[in-house]
Amino acid sequence: MSDVRGRRPPSDRGGMRPTRPPPGSSPSGALRPQRPQAPSGMAGLSGSVRPPRALRPLPARGPVVRSGTFRLPQDIAQLIWAGHPWVFRDALGDRPVRENTGDIVELVDPAGNFVGRGFYDSTATIAVRVFTRDAAEALGPGLITRRVRDAVSLRRRFVRDTNALRLVNAESDGLPGITVDRYADYLVVQIATPAVLAVEEALLDALEAEVKPKAIYMQRRFRSLAGDAPTAATLARGTAAPVELEVEEGPLRFWVDVTAPLSTGLFPDLRLGRRAIGGWASGRRVLNLFSYSGAVSVWAQHGGAASVVAVDSSARAHARARKNFALNGFDPEKPEHIVGDVFKVLAKLAERGRTFDLIVMDPPAFGTGGGQTFSAAQDYRELVAETLRLLAPGAVLVAVSSTHRITHEDFDRALAEGAARASGSLRIVERLVLPPDFCVAPGFPEGNYLKGAVCIRD
Repeated sequence: MSDVRGRRPPSDRGGMRPTRPPPGSSPSGALRPQRPQAPSGMAGLSGSVRPPRALRPLPARGPVVRSGTFRLPQDIAQLIWAGHPWVFRDALGDRPVRENTGDIVELVDPAGNFVGRGFYDSTATIAVRVFTRDAAEALGPGLITRRVRDAVSLRRRFVRDTNALRLVNAESDGLPGITVDRYADYLVVQIATPAVLAVEEALLDALEAEVKPKAIYMQRRFRSLAGDAPTAATLARGTAAPVELEVEEGPLRFWVDVTAPLSTGLFPDLRLGRRAIGGWASGRRVLNLFSYSGAVSVWAQHGGAASVVAVDSSARAHARARKNFALNGFDPEKPEHIVGDVFKVLAKLAERGRTFDLIVMDPPAFGTGGGQTFSAAQDYRELVAETLRLLAPGAVLVAVSSTHRITHEDFDRALAEGAARASGSLRIVERLVLPPDFCVAPGFPEGNYLKGAVCIRD
């Protein structure tokens, strides 16, 4: 089962309350119009005289908005004001939508006050991605250039010891729906929505000017309501990259393919986690589940593991892992590579009485292999329980999840309930976090998607 990381929009966008209301928000109270009184003496006049009709209260929705503008509910407007970059389709109200994908739209609160400006997408659940909260800032090449320059500058200041890193982290770098990863002298751009294709050329120009790569590859990973499949990366600028490209991560090296449709073969977001695993591996018998291209296995071997067993549903992934072992001067046949469904392999290892001192589990959000399916949201507890059958007291479990389908609280609960199912318990002794190139804007908690824990089995 290859390690493909999934993401999805959050299902709950309420509950956040800033310490002060956003500028221009409506007062909590509302003046009630008074019913007019009949003039004095009217009752004594002969005939029937109808008093003036009472004034109707103004509608609570505020002023009528013009085309290209969406009025948001107050709680959603507050979230956008505080930095959240997504507006979901169900927050746009029931007015007829005449906007097309790629149109620039403005967002206002119930009183008509400006909240943000972004690109509209008619094809996805995320209907608007907010690029600015400054009413005077235009969505054009200048904004794109500034954001790219700032993002690259941050990485130059804080990222060391690798040439495989994220240069632009989408929403958290002020460029929603756009990520840029660097692998040596080549860049891979991922576009998550057709709404931002209007700035594609400006983005490429800014990257060429700031980074001067040998080539830029473009991958359009649109997540439409129809569920389109991702396509292979295409060459957008420069000269074609080799099929196998060598990158560095600290003292180790790995092969990547920048043209691959799903993953290049190395996940930069788990860089700190791999280093931590290397530090825990010395003298231990290591079992690496969902091993993919073997980056974790190589780090474990580098850290002095007594043995390494890698499990993945893909024989091709194991072939790539062997090449990564050889690239770092290790015997590619020394690790035991097992092809198969993880749950079935765990059962067989338990039947044979195999035990391990360190088990790493980093499953995909959703995957298929060997006729089986795995869903992190549903199956993580069971995976923890089955894994603990192979861990003796005092042994180490490194559990990782990289999907929005599991929150940080849900992740810890899955560890606890999985351990309880196995009649055991765990204690977390170290947390694994995103590296600085995967920076997170505080108003966008979904950006902090990586959950990782080093646990000791009691």
